[in-house]
Amino acid sequence: MSFVVMKFGGTSVANLERIRNVARHVKREVDAGNHVAVVVSAMAGVTNQLVAWVREASPLHDAREYDAVVATGEQVTAGLLAIVLQSMAIPARSWQGWQIPIMTDDAHGVARIKDIPGDKIRARLEQGEVAVITGFQGIEPNRNRISTLGRGGSDTSAVALAVAVRADLCDIYTDVDGVFTTDPRIVPRARRLAKVSYEEMLEMASLGSKVLQTRSVELAMVHRMRLRVLSSFMPPENLRPVDAQSWDEIGTIICSEDEIVEQHVVSGIAYAKDEAKVSLIRVEDKPGVAARVFGPLAEANINVDMIVQNTSSDGKHTDMTFTVQGSDLDRALEVLRGAKQEIGYFEVKSSSDVAKVSVIGVGMRSHAGVAAQMFKALAERGINILAITTSEIKISVLIDAVYAELAVRTLHSLYELGKD
Repeated sequence: MSFVVMKFGGTSVANLERIRNVARHVKREVDAGNHVAVVVSAMAGVTNQLVAWVREASPLHDAREYDAVVATGEQVTAGLLAIVLQSMAIPARSWQGWQIPIMTDDAHGVARIKDIPGDKIRARLEQGEVAVITGFQGIEPNRNRISTLGRGGSDTSAVALAVAVRADLCDIYTDVDGVFTTDPRIVPRARRLAKVSYEEMLEMASLGSKVLQTRSVELAMVHRMRLRVLSSFMPPENLRPVDAQSWDEIGTIICSEDEIVEQHVVSGIAYAKDEAKVSLIRVEDKPGVAARVFGPLAEANINVDMIVQNTSSDGKHTDMTFTVQGSDLDRALEVLRGAKQEIGYFEVKSSSDVAKVSVIGVGMRSHAGVAAQMFKALAERGINILAITTSEIKISVLIDAVYAELAVRTLHSLYELGKD
């Protein structure tokens, strides 16, 4: 008997037939004697429609009212799934984030979870009731207002709930069979990984993989909560209920590095096309200039990734290039133009026709030459590198967007990731 948190994304609950399919997955675990909590997203497309309505109502809107509107999508899904489960003679009830409560900070639209008292929900699970919980949302206790966690926040809700109720496993059901070495739509020979370390998954999530939200992986890593990514479209009767023997049979397990017996030098290739490049031309080269550039961007909650700085021949000026998410480009340019006098640059240039391609693997810590192989392979394909950033377990390059898929296929072949 296990405590299991099952999370289902928007495509998994896109209509009533798929919600019934989700209910059959839940029934499989209940029939096996497991205690089950389910976290659901809004039905596919619903959140986008709600966001569009808010923006149509007023481009400049109160973030608290935005949250009140967009949080309704998950409420509908939770209620419908609870009704379907009850029709199958399974004791179930829906819970909204504020009823648990999932307490967050006051950063509406991108709130972070501060606490979840899990004892009440765990007690209900022990009594045999299935808790169907709205993902993506909580409550900001100071003003008693609904808050939302940002796009993909249901993953974070599920992991946080699993930690709160001391679950044995958190299953993330998506529309793919697990975590692959790269996007199978680009490389048909991409293969599913049986296990991925928290560190690798965190890099993959932050570098373009859409399987899990970055914050959910961070939370799982801190609390050593084991995750499993698997497809909700597999027939429920073909899957065994959760137990210690079946966890590794399907999907991809996200776990500690020391649980992975055979580690590859490179585990996967990630890419992101939603990148933008910003260049500040002829910035005064003196102490504190970087703080004057990146301080205002940080205050505007704009994340900066790659940074390249080149000193001019006169030794008095520098050109500074960095990347931001494509959706943040306009705001970043507005912030930089507003701070032009303080920063002291001659010109600002930008481009959104770029992509970031990354090689990821914990085995890179103990193997030299991975970067050299990467750069040589890209050069042989005529792919120019615009910027580079590295960590212990990843190398990322910025290239022209038109070469993104070619780069992914080249690197996947280079590191022989299609082989079993």
